[in-house]
Amino acid sequence: MATVTARSASLDRRLGLGDAVFIGLGSMIGAGVFAAYGPAARAAGTGLLIGLAVAAVVAYCNATASAQLAAAYPRAGGTYLYGREVLGQWWGYLAGWGFMVGKTASCAAMALIFAAYVAPTGWLRPVAAAVVVVFALVNCAGITRTALLTRVLVSLVLVALVVAAVACFRGGSSSGLDGWTSPTNGLYGVLQSAGLLFFAFAGYARIATLGEEVREPARVIPRGIVVALAGAVVVYAVVAVAVLMVLGGAGTASSSAPVADAVRDGSATWVVGVVRVGAALASAGALLALVAGLGRTGLAMARERDLPGWLDAVHPRFRVPHRAELTVAAIVVVLVLTTDLRGAIGFSSFGVLLYYFVANASAYRQPSAARRFPRWLQLLGCTGCLLLVASLPWQSVVAGLAVFAVGIVLRLTRLCRLSG
Repeated sequence: MATVTARSASLDRRLGLGDAVFIGLGSMIGAGVFAAYGPAARAAGTGLLIGLAVAAVVAYCNATASAQLAAAYPRAGGTYLYGREVLGQWWGYLAGWGFMVGKTASCAAMALIFAAYVAPTGWLRPVAAAVVVVFALVNCAGITRTALLTRVLVSLVLVALVVAAVACFRGGSSSGLDGWTSPTNGLYGVLQSAGLLFFAFAGYARIATLGEEVREPARVIPRGIVVALAGAVVVYAVVAVAVLMVLGGAGTASSSAPVADAVRDGSATWVVGVVRVGAALASAGALLALVAGLGRTGLAMARERDLPGWLDAVHPRFRVPHRAELTVAAIVVVLVLTTDLRGAIGFSSFGVLLYYFVANASAYRQPSAARRFPRWLQLLGCTGCLLLVASLPWQSVVAGLAVFAVGIVLRLTRLCRLSG
């Protein structure tokens, strides 16, 4: 049964191209750039470089789909909105539900990772909760404040990564890259490493979720998404080569903090502190962008009553979805105070892939007049998402299916109540 609702007040268009690019980079260059190479190397050895290339191709297909859709539907909500408009209400709802649940868990994980780097002993959870509250208040003060803080965080993280990469290149050897064309575990290993690296930098659609706050969205959003993705891929590739040159495939695979271990083994121990600061700031930047994206997706879902209608409020002065932002923050605070999700968010990977599958399918269905990229890119994107799903551990698939089953039951219950 279709629902007809009054749309809440719109958000203000205050973001330019530079803001969009930095928000995209803040979403992608998170804690994963400091930690993802270890699991990727365990899957494929030095063949993780091929996995990174595969992940970049899939990400590019997904990014072009998001860019094309955002230009046509420049409102808050991202793929939730696109799925509803192009494929139907259920597709949009599943994308939005997966994003809200999975990324809320990711927020808790990012907050705990940040606190693990900076909190004194015994203060992990209070510090994690505090940073969530601070970032929620920054977001509630206006999108321009979010963009400014993101610029600062991303700039500092990039400086830390440049210092680390230079130290690795000076202390490493090209022999550490040996065997990259013969990946461990063959094709399956490459796909698994691609999945791990893809999830580490799959944040480019965050720009699309803010589509209602971008000036000249038809021009700025597509450029911002593609530029941010290109920048993130370059960063991941340079850091991957730098780490492998010092640690090699086996050393990277055995490390839980490959970038820090690489600069330590490369006789640049003083850089380890820089890396730790960079990792903390990277997780903080990812958290800031996640909270902003969740608030906008929550606003879009509340407008259509797929979430409680009182969440669709827009603050009259700051022009932000303050109720959605604060509600997300409250849930994340409860999570960080009661559980540790740093290693238990496999279902988020499943949700991310469904999210981008819906984006690709929606872009494929757009008419020729709205097309900016060829349809074969969307077909390749859909195929890539399915291949990466196949590479997930079965536990992640089961957890993801369970989360979506809960979402389906909740929506069916609401529809039955409305029709009754």
